[in-house]
Amino acid sequence: MDGSTSACAWGSDPDALVPGIYGPAHQPKLSRTDYVANSNNGLQYVNPEAQITGLPGVYDTDPHLDGRAQLGLRMIAQRRDGTDGLGAPGFTESTLRDSMLGNRVLSAETGRDDIVGLCRAHPSLTATDGTAVDVRQACTTLARWDTRADTTSRGIVLWSAFYNRLLDGGPPDTWRRVPYDPAQPLTTPRGFNGEDPRVQRSLADAVQDFAARDLPVDVELGAVQKWDGIPLPGCDAGCFDVVEASPDSGTGTPTVGAFGSSFLMTVELTRDGPRAHTLLTYGQSANPTSPHFSDQTRLFSRKQWVTERFTQAEISGDPGLEVTTLRR
Repeated sequence: MDGSTSACAWGSDPDALVPGIYGPAHQPKLSRTDYVANSNNGLQYVNPEAQITGLPGVYDTDPHLDGRAQLGLRMIAQRRDGTDGLGAPGFTESTLRDSMLGNRVLSAETGRDDIVGLCRAHPSLTATDGTAVDVRQACTTLARWDTRADTTSRGIVLWSAFYNRLLDGGPPDTWRRVPYDPAQPLTTPRGFNGEDPRVQRSLADAVQDFAARDLPVDVELGAVQKWDGIPLPGCDAGCFDVVEASPDSGTGTPTVGAFGSSFLMTVELTRDGPRAHTLLTYGQSANPTSPHFSDQTRLFSRKQWVTERFTQAEISGDPGLEVTTLRR
């Protein structure tokens, strides 16, 4: 900001909660009866059918959406028209939970077949160090993979290793089959150019690294991604939901960290009151000796939820209910 011009001076909105910031009247807002959604992306596409434009530069005005944000909007669109395999169109609390823990991987949905085509055409690829790498078994693994990041999925570990190497190479992403188009921010970029040397090296390097670590290319995700020894679903390669951890996460002194989904909640407002399910994926206690240190992590691993109770009848019917009466 240019400190020599008054155009860059702090604002003075009369309704600002703190002097120098935008007041509520100038802040972007959108009210809808269908949906709004955000996955840590900018404000423009909280609903693609009602784009927010003309935002001040202080807000994130980049129309480019990362993989997770694109996937979230795609999941909503497919649930609304019933093309996601979860039943009749429209969200219920049940289909919302199923969507949340579906562990979809957008980069694989839009590009896995490109990579299978690559390794079938080139069963031997050259790694960065010049070594020829046999990728036939990796090719078979990716072809059989369902493009999900479930704990039992075989292929997601290899895919994440390959894709993250590709991204770590930095811009430009000329290896995209369809490059980013500002006019199509919900569907671009996508795919992989299998003839691009960077794509081929990334796959060869990933397979080479698996061999060096004596790790099968078809290893299950739950074998290498854990919290307190519990297999975790999810990934960080354009996934929904996002989880990343090593096999020893949640263990040791101090405990090894992990990141991703934390508190999850689905709610349906009915005439009989709210219906809700929750999950605290990393458990309710920070004490490793507590039975609640990873109890909900186990539920998360099995795609199970905690049923919340609101009415007196629901509370009274809880088999784990304990009542303590305090008297003055």
